[in-house]
Amino acid sequence: MYKLLKRDGNAKRGEFHTVHGVIQTPVFMNVGTAAAIKGAVSTEDLQQIKTQVELSNTYHLHVRPGDEIVKAMGGLHKFMVWDKPILTDSGGFQVFSLAGLRKIKEEGVYFHSHIDGRKIFMGPEESMQIQSNLASTIAMAFDECPPAKAERRYIEQSVERTTRWLERCKIEMDRLNTLPDTINNKQMLFGINQGGILSDVRIEHAKRISEMNLDGYAIGGLAVGESHEEMYEVIEATVPYLPLEKPTYLMGVGTPANILEAVDRGVDFFDCVYPSRNGRHGHLYTNKGKINLFNAKYEKDPLPIEEGCQCPACKTYSRAYIRHLLKAKEMLGMRLCVLHNLYFYNTMMEEIRLAIEEGRYKEYKNKKLAGMNDAANN
Repeated sequence: MYKLLKRDGNAKRGEFHTVHGVIQTPVFMNVGTAAAIKGAVSTEDLQQIKTQVELSNTYHLHVRPGDEIVKAMGGLHKFMVWDKPILTDSGGFQVFSLAGLRKIKEEGVYFHSHIDGRKIFMGPEESMQIQSNLASTIAMAFDECPPAKAERRYIEQSVERTTRWLERCKIEMDRLNTLPDTINNKQMLFGINQGGILSDVRIEHAKRISEMNLDGYAIGGLAVGESHEEMYEVIEATVPYLPLEKPTYLMGVGTPANILEAVDRGVDFFDCVYPSRNGRHGHLYTNKGKINLFNAKYEKDPLPIEEGCQCPACKTYSRAYIRHLLKAKEMLGMRLCVLHNLYFYNTMMEEIRLAIEEGRYKEYKNKKLAGMNDAANN
């Protein structure tokens, strides 16, 4: 259940009540594709860096270790020892990104595993069954993710199919939640809005899926080649047609600036691999912009990554030491950088929530963006 606590312009401050606890929104979900955050980040670390929701990938866990194994181990929460909410994406994006390995039909998608080449079939029912085995808090509907710049006719047909698949997902999820051996029979379902950068298609699709009374609604198929301006236009056009009293989730987005702009347009759930991926390459987020620890000027720098930051890396280690670890290819270097970046994102979401509560979100956003653009300080 979603409870809207405050609005500041279009920005929403809410609470999402789940069987695994309450999510304070807006929220950034920390991406742990294969039930772990890349960069040797443990579940205990996630608690320490203020993570509210962990996101895992249906496709990856289906091919390895296998969702049946996860179910036998008591579900994803027990498997990875995490007691807070978990969202699993449907596997759709991964399936469609395996362009050379797949074949789309009405019943679902035939494709080959990227690990061992074996043939796999996944449709709406299979995606729901896998996610039910994983026993996540929130399951995403199985959708087709067309390229943002695909032809109108292709996008329209694709969106129609996604709607039909969503209806099948809902029926299957309702069925699975009644079975005696289902680990989480309170599993929630989010539908996904598609339509490339065609606002009229997006709006029509938003209206149709809103009628299905789902637990939440995502905007998918963005950050896949379109410009930031095009993305913001799509969000601005689409969000008003999604239910205000349900969470709105912008999938796979993005940079701190993307998040700040999308919150301003009514989005309250986010996920992105940027903080962990960039961290593993020594690219770190700070309130004065991004820094690259591989730069020679940090070789003898005694300062933490960001002064005043309370993350495990900044409280103890210098830029010089972490840079040395990265250069020496020591895993601790990657780990500290990922911890810092995720802490930065999670802390930014705390600041966003407070700014909305206090009715000063626009002022906060502008100040935050100005500070991060101040590259001269780096």
